[in-house]
Amino acid sequence: MRRWVVALSLVMGCIPAVGLAAPLFSPSPDVGWIAWGNNFIPLPDGPQPVSNPPDKPFITGVIPDPYVPEPPEFERARLAAEPAYGTKMRIADLSNPILRPRTRDALKRFNEDTLAGKLIYSKQVSCWPIGTPGFLLYPVQPVFIVEGRSEVVMTWQNDHQVRRIYLDVPHGAHPKPSWYGDSVGHYEGDTLVVDTIGITTKAFVDNYHTPHSEQLHTIEKFHLIDGGNTLQVDLHVEDPVAFTAPWDAIQRYRRVEPGPMIETACAENNINPFHQPLEPMPESKTPDF
Repeated sequence: MRRWVVALSLVMGCIPAVGLAAPLFSPSPDVGWIAWGNNFIPLPDGPQPVSNPPDKPFITGVIPDPYVPEPPEFERARLAAEPAYGTKMRIADLSNPILRPRTRDALKRFNEDTLAGKLIYSKQVSCWPIGTPGFLLYPVQPVFIVEGRSEVVMTWQNDHQVRRIYLDVPHGAHPKPSWYGDSVGHYEGDTLVVDTIGITTKAFVDNYHTPHSEQLHTIEKFHLIDGGNTLQVDLHVEDPVAFTAPWDAIQRYRRVEPGPMIETACAENNINPFHQPLEPMPESKTPDF
């Protein structure tokens, strides 16, 4: 398992479809990307993603890095982006004007469970995929990216959740809903633009358990900043059933070199010592062949 990224890159081809000018987000199997946090970063203006109320901002705290200490410049940037006061409870701001009534009702139930003391786990805790755009919110473990001539493969190390972006092709006529949707991409200079539809409604938009409809449509723009040490994703989200208006946010990752991807399979033993609600474990009802 440790060298599968090398084999995959050889099969796919090391040179992207647009040639050497395309960005190499992971120029070797040793390079991965760790997300800044597991909430979307809002923009200063315009419609905002779901977040905590302004008077109770969410504070993530420092998550220990399993690979290398946090560089001082990264720590300063992260701390500058975090509020000096707030709560470590994820409570959705129900006054956000982007919320349709059905979406607000779902978030109200989420808030009630949180305030009642329930630990609201994400689907990934029970070995489910997190979906799109939630893929950008996978925490702590690195994401590895392999760019090929016809597709880009993104794999989160923990549980090896795989997302495929097919290059320079249109969407399928009637894509079957799936966790990561029908993702097609192309390069615009140094930016990988990914357009996704066909995302299953079993997935949430974020870690607030924000629901969406089958009309969810996302556009992500992956590009390097900070001299190649930071990967930024500009996210655009549209869903006229769940939201009153399209909204934008960003996610950032810092580059790490932990070595080739290691095997970290999700353990199928849903132990619940705190007696809190968990998603049921994935279970196959029909044979694969």
